[in-house]
Amino acid sequence: MYQKPSKQLKPLSGIRVIDLSRFYSGPHATLLLAGLGAEVIRVDDPASRMAQAKAPPYAGVKGVAMAEQTPDDLSIHYLKRNRGKKAITLNLKTPAGVALLKQLLAQADVLFENFTPGVAERLGIGYPQLAPAFPRLIYCALTGWGSAGPDAQEKAYDPVAQAASGLMSITGRAGDPPLKAGSPLSDGIAGVHAALGVTSALVQRGTTGGGQFVDISMVDCLLSLVMDEPLDHYVALGLPPQQGNRIARFCPFNTFAAADGWLVIGAATQGQWRALCGCIGAPELADDPEWGDVGWRIAHIDRVEARVSAWVSGIRVAEAVRMVRDAGGIAGPINGIEALKAWPHLAERAMLAPLQHPRAGTVPDTIAASFPLTFSEGTTGYAAPAPWPGQDNAAIYGDLLGLSQTDIAGLTEAGVI
Repeated sequence: MYQKPSKQLKPLSGIRVIDLSRFYSGPHATLLLAGLGAEVIRVDDPASRMAQAKAPPYAGVKGVAMAEQTPDDLSIHYLKRNRGKKAITLNLKTPAGVALLKQLLAQADVLFENFTPGVAERLGIGYPQLAPAFPRLIYCALTGWGSAGPDAQEKAYDPVAQAASGLMSITGRAGDPPLKAGSPLSDGIAGVHAALGVTSALVQRGTTGGGQFVDISMVDCLLSLVMDEPLDHYVALGLPPQQGNRIARFCPFNTFAAADGWLVIGAATQGQWRALCGCIGAPELADDPEWGDVGWRIAHIDRVEARVSAWVSGIRVAEAVRMVRDAGGIAGPINGIEALKAWPHLAERAMLAPLQHPRAGTVPDTIAASFPLTFSEGTTGYAAPAPWPGQDNAAIYGDLLGLSQTDIAGLTEAGVI
């Protein structure tokens, strides 16, 4: 008889992930998997185990600073990206280290790495080398350019991927120099796609019984979003590639300065345009032969935005947002960090949480985003703060692999773990 699952069950409970990734894209993907309940075991090289954890700005018992204030201080980015994970050290440049990794993989479901293509193969842990021994393994490689193609061997950081994908060419106002997005979008978006790829491969394995290679490219993932716009027709349509805060298909749709700050107002439908016309005190424009036509408004966008700006500039952001929303239109404030922290909506959804440190506890005056997905019949979130690098060596090597304390001490002394 079917039994309804417990709300306490996490969607990926029972899945074990060996995480070899670094920086943002890979750790963000495995952060999502950890939030869904997977056991994520982060692997650092014992010779440089603090490399990812020691970078400014630092956080610890004395708060946040650009320089270490105590030996226990860790990078804020490390603390955010590795919540809910475990951490071990392992030297993959040694035969003994590779052998230990294979012992771990015998009890794991997923191997995740974001090395430059070819590095894993040189270490002896590429997918073609592992697949015969681990036919159920999901192997995810996240790289800048993908695992194949003329540029596959090149290295990439987020701004390079934003530039190559075309995002920089369309960001900013017309005529401005190329501009990146304010957050490292290609890293984050690739991480989300990678988590989707891994979970999809796990579902497929439930049908076929076999694992597979999941190839994730930062450029590919960002390109898939950029190309939602018909950029190849912009010139013929008389549209500049850089639209600033506008959306080329609608008018008005832009940011506007109110008396005490900025907000976004958008009219994507005729009903929303009608609502906005009432707010600006010009209801007759809703059905005007010219102003009532979205094509005309786009062609005369400066005139349209001037009418909206004249109205918005004389009132406060909150009043403008309320009026537009009450009329059935679309508007929202542009929130900075202090507004986000004070926003009751985020508080109600528990989307901001104090940042935790594995040794210092709660970091003063520092917040992190909570896990963003909720399930009606399952729980999500991070069960623990980011681990101190190598803190789980005894548990993983001893309890999981069954190594003795003498074995672990010997491997530690030899620089293998």
